[in-house]
Formats: sequence, structure tokens, C-alpha cells
Amino acid sequence: MINGQGLGETARLKYGLFPMSFNGCEVISVCNALEYAGIPFSLNEVRRYMERYSVMFGFFGCNVYKIGSALRHFGMEYSRVKDVKEADAFIVSSWTGRQFLSSVHTVFCVRRNGRIEVYNRYNRCPDTKIYDSPEDIFSGCRTIVCYIADRKGVF
Repeated sequence: MINGQGLGETARLKYGLFPMSFNGCEVISVCNALEYAGIPFSLNEVRRYMERYSVMFGFFGCNVYKIGSALRHFGMEYSRVKDVKEADAFIVSSWTGRQFLSSVHTVFCVRRNGRIEVYNRYNRCPDTKIYDSPEDIFSGCRTIVCYIADRKGVF
């Protein structure tokens, strides 16, 4: 699993015109979801595929509404939902501050023992972070989109 997009080799890879330390959270979230599901692909394979969804040459990362297309391409069925409710594992994209005036961050999450482990929560965070609810992950900032595996899926 990948944590800390601003650390190590991950930080130096390019996504569009920029290093993944700046804009790679969606790619990392897809890669982590695939790893968790037991259908791992290299970060480079996922990154190359998702570059077709980069926004302004990657300046704004990836179109978060296209994350599902990447999941499906790599063999994972999903549902795009507004609320993750009690999903065991999910990807969530949220504003990091005020809607449309802040950046977007996307993370992969796993629910364990009633709490939520979040991968790649911060740019330079090498570990998972633990939260009590999905709302706590982004401190109440507005969620943009969530993805969970379909019941027949692999999560």
C-alpha cells in the first residue's frame, strides 16, 4: 500500500507535467484499492492509464469522476455513491477546504474494528491515519464522490 505521495520514489514520478507529490492522489487511491482487492498493478501501469483523465496536464490531478473507469479497466466492479455508509473499503474524494476554492484530495479507506484506516491521507505521511467516521477524514469538508465495490466485487 502506498502512503505519503510526497515521499520516496512515488514523489518523483510524473503525472502529466507535474510530480506525483503534487497531484498523484487519485492514481495512488486506485493503486491501493487494487492492491487491497488482490488484483495489484504497478503504480506506473495505473499512472499511465489514468493520464488520459488528467485535468489541465495534471495540474488539477485527475478527473475524480473518472476513477471508476480506471477501476473497471483494471478489473474491479464498483458503484459510485454519495455516502459510504458501512462500506468495508472505499475511495473518497473531497475538497480540502472551501468548495471550488481549495484543492481536492482522494484517499483509499478500509474499515477495521469499527474505525477507518486511511491511506495516503497527507502528502508526507508515511503511515495510515485512523478515523472514527467518514466525515472525520476531511474534517467535515464537502465530499465530491465516493466509490465502493459492487456486492459481486472484490472488496
